[in-house]
Amino acid sequence: MTFSSLTGPQTIFLRKGDLQIMLVTTAEIFRDSEKNRYAIGAFNINNMEILQAIIETAEEEKSPVIVAVSEGAIKYAGLEYLSAMVHIAAKKTNIPVAFHLDHGTTYDVIMKCIANGLTSVMIDSSSMPLQENITTTKEIVKVAHACGLSVEAELGRLGGIEDNINTDERDARFTNPDEAKTFVEQTNVDSLAIAIGTSHGLYKGTPNLDLKRLDIIKKLINMPVVLHGASGVPYDQIENAIKLGVNKINIDTDVRLAFTSGIKDFFSKNPEAFDPRKVCSSAKLAMKEVVREKIRAFKSNNRL
Repeated sequence: MTFSSLTGPQTIFLRKGDLQIMLVTTAEIFRDSEKNRYAIGAFNINNMEILQAIIETAEEEKSPVIVAVSEGAIKYAGLEYLSAMVHIAAKKTNIPVAFHLDHGTTYDVIMKCIANGLTSVMIDSSSMPLQENITTTKEIVKVAHACGLSVEAELGRLGGIEDNINTDERDARFTNPDEAKTFVEQTNVDSLAIAIGTSHGLYKGTPNLDLKRLDIIKKLINMPVVLHGASGVPYDQIENAIKLGVNKINIDTDVRLAFTSGIKDFFSKNPEAFDPRKVCSSAKLAMKEVVREKIRAFKSNNRL
């Protein structure tokens, strides 16, 4: 896969001597994954060590990567800090990096992200009725596309695995294939996050993805599909979902668990330690192994 020849309004180029360093949009990064049937990991960051773990591992694995920030991360670390770190990381690497807003819920937040150098935004109006979701999403698409950014939207609702819901209720919160077709035709989004049985946070049990629904939706909309809440989903299900056309898989919880596990392990061996550099280095090593495992499971390694 060659990214050096990419052109057009959806690619943001930075220069470092004669080397072209790219911060790309998700629409751009999906082209090869759509063609060659692999998925790209979207890893959420909250601080420098998480970002370093993601970028370093993606470099080692020769994988494109999506760095994502949530509204919670923005509140915690500050949008300017996060943006500056990601742009510096993009300057220092030769792998394609997309910079994405995860679950943007307000016009104001999304506009601030556009102004601060993100290359992709998600508008999450999935709690709204279909027509309101379409209207809200169209407004964001119009602005973001004018600025050269990609837009992801969501249709359907992810629930907690602990929810005690019957089959009819479960089906009702999953993405309706016909509604998905209508939604993408009317909004012109670049990718669609669908609900097929994943959940945000920790699972209490084993998730069971509705792969038949995924297959139907992918064939109807014929565009990049996103899987949220994928931490903890068995890899055989992930593999089948990728074969059926999932292009982007979001990972957050598993990286957080690795971060805390690395710190706990460090202090169990070094109870008197107090140097944050050593503490965070241990956490970073633990996170890198999780990121590496995900990249290989998504089959985005050795693509550059």
